[in-house]
Amino acid sequence: MLPLWASDGGVGPGLAGAVTGVFMAATVLSQLGVPALLRAVGHRAALALAALGLGVPAALLPLSSSLALLVPVAVVRGIGFGVLTVTGAALVSDLVPPRIRGRATGVYGIAIGLPQLVLLTGGVWAWTHLGPTPVLLLGAALPLLALPATLLLPRRVLPDDRSGPVAHGRALHVRTVAGPWVVMLVCAASAGGVITVLPLVGAAASGTAAVSLFALTLAQLVGRAVSGELGDRFRLAGRITRPALVVTALGAAVAAWGLLAGGAPVVVTGAGLVGLGFGAVQNDTLVTLFDRAGPGRSGTASSVWNTAYDAGTGIGATALAAVLGASGAPWSFAVAALACTVALGATWRRSATGDATVG
Repeated sequence: MLPLWASDGGVGPGLAGAVTGVFMAATVLSQLGVPALLRAVGHRAALALAALGLGVPAALLPLSSSLALLVPVAVVRGIGFGVLTVTGAALVSDLVPPRIRGRATGVYGIAIGLPQLVLLTGGVWAWTHLGPTPVLLLGAALPLLALPATLLLPRRVLPDDRSGPVAHGRALHVRTVAGPWVVMLVCAASAGGVITVLPLVGAAASGTAAVSLFALTLAQLVGRAVSGELGDRFRLAGRITRPALVVTALGAAVAAWGLLAGGAPVVVTGAGLVGLGFGAVQNDTLVTLFDRAGPGRSGTASSVWNTAYDAGTGIGATALAAVLGASGAPWSFAVAALACTVALGATWRRSATGDATVG
């Protein structure tokens, strides 16, 4: 909602969008330092700090829509969000045994996705009908309401080290994380670009964009849950990424065709396929990184995954919006489909059983 608030204050679209860029930059940079923070203060304190960082600065927003206030608020909230995302995912990995890690990360994905599903649509409605101040204050209050829940968590989460040595503080080798990181970066860029472009095309006026975004977000939750269930039940962790990338690419291509000739139902279907594939890629790459990191390094694995997610989302939004301006929305979606297809090359790696798994 910060870009809307900046726009209400008379700032042009470019500068209004830059507020989100500042937020995402602060998020990605802070994620790099979260593993050290977890070792220093533990999961519970880190989550409490994240809630404070997200909530307290937002309470200042009704005072002014000036960039002089919005930019520092975006920086602090970005840091809080970075700590929250890395700590939350790492906590899930550390609390559950490896045999149900896929399901647990799927449930975690649903927990963070459901509010997005509701608040993205509800927030715009409330902004229009109730005004900015109630929405901004609600955005400040919600993170602070999570503070009591942090008291239910253990101060520190000690991973089960029966499967090997606990490797606190040791860096992951680049070859260990390169494949999942590249796949997540490219897929997040493709999906993030689609999410950005949809409201900017003519479909927005007919409501197709809103329905498509809802379908994408809902299908994303389904993709995460199904990927986690299949990965644990049939021991397919690391092998779901390739077909999920294909589904994402297919969805972007279908959406492109829908804008050219197929009409609104085709665009919505394409967006849903993008969400389904992207959700499955999210879960499978995260579980893969946790498995490769081993006990004691879930914070590092989560940091690697979250930087790919958030950096990819920002890159995709910028790149596909540029393609939109130069060539039109169908070409934006075609580029997203091509990127996911090319990313298949990063998934090729042979497991001990000879099966192809994420690289």
